[in-house]
Amino acid sequence: MVFSEAMKNSEIFFGKDIISLDQFNRKSIEFLFQQTIKIKKIFMKKGRHDGRPYRPLDGKIITLLFFEPSTRTFSSNSAAVKRLGGQTIEHQNPMQNSSVVKGETIEDTIMMIEQYSDAVVIRHPQVGTAEKVAKVANIPIINAGDGIGEHPTQALLDMFTIYEKYGYLDNIKGLVVGDLLNGRTVHSLIKGLSIFKNITLYLLSPKQLRLSNKDLEKAKKRKIKLVEIKSFEEIPTDCHFWYWTRVQKERFIDKSEYEKLKLSFILTKKLVDMKAGKNTLLMHPLPRVGEIETAVDSDPRAVYLTTEAKNGMYVRMALFSLILKS
Repeated sequence: MVFSEAMKNSEIFFGKDIISLDQFNRKSIEFLFQQTIKIKKIFMKKGRHDGRPYRPLDGKIITLLFFEPSTRTFSSNSAAVKRLGGQTIEHQNPMQNSSVVKGETIEDTIMMIEQYSDAVVIRHPQVGTAEKVAKVANIPIINAGDGIGEHPTQALLDMFTIYEKYGYLDNIKGLVVGDLLNGRTVHSLIKGLSIFKNITLYLLSPKQLRLSNKDLEKAKKRKIKLVEIKSFEEIPTDCHFWYWTRVQKERFIDKSEYEKLKLSFILTKKLVDMKAGKNTLLMHPLPRVGEIETAVDSDPRAVYLTTEAKNGMYVRMALFSLILKS
C-alpha cells in the first residue's frame, strides 16, 4: 500500500506494514524524517520529553523474527523498542530453534506470534516473504530484509543520514559500489532516492554483479539517472555520498566465483584523498569483509561505524512510535 497524500500526518503510518520503499512518497518520507529528528533530539537529552520520560511504546511487545544473521538491524530494532519503553520477543535462527524445525509454515508461525505481539520485524532469505506474511497477519509487519529483494528501513536510515548532513534530498549525486545484483540495500536505496528530484547515482561493480536489466529498466521508469562506470578513475569528485557494499557470499552457489570477486573494489585512504569531496559521506550498510580499509575509519567523512549505524536506531524509533502510537 502507498501512503496516501490525503491522510493526516499522524495517520500516515499508524497500523501500517513496512514492506517496500514502493509504499512511500515524498510526504511520508519527509514526515518520518521530521519525527526522527524530534526523537533524536529527545534522546540526546537522555530520553526525556517536557521533563518526563518519553515512553510511547509502554506496554507494547514487538517480536523480532530473524531467519538470517544480523548484528545492526537486529540490535537497533531491539534497542529502538526498549528505549521507547516497549519490550521484545526475540527469535534468532528460528530454522533451528522454533517450530519451523518441525515443519510449521511461515504463515502459521506469524499467526501464532501475533497472539503475543503488537508488531513483527522479520528477516528472511526468500524474496517476498514479508509481503506474504503481511497478508495473513492482523498486526503490522516490518520487512528487515527479504533475500535479495529489499531492506526498506536500511534505505530509510541511509537516506536520513544524507538528509541530516545536507538538509535536502533533491539534486543529490552518489556513488554506489559492490554487489549491486544481490544488494537488497542498494535496491531499496535506489527506490527511495528516486522519489526525489534530479538524482544521479554512479554504479561501480564487477560485471557479474551489475544491476539486472530488469532493475535498470525499473530505475529508468522512475526517472532516476543511473550511470554505470568501470573504474575508480571515472568516479566524479563532487558526490554527496559514497555507498560501499560487500560482495554477498551467501548468495553465491559457486564459492570459487565469490573468492574471485569479493575484493574487486577496495575503499582505501588513498582513494578517499584522491576522489572524495571534503563533505562526501563515506557509507556502508555493514558488515564489511575487507572492502574498506580500517585506515578509512578515522576519516571524519566516514559514518558507517558511527552516525549511519546510530541513525538506524533513531529511524526505527520514529517508525515504531508512528506505527504503534496509542
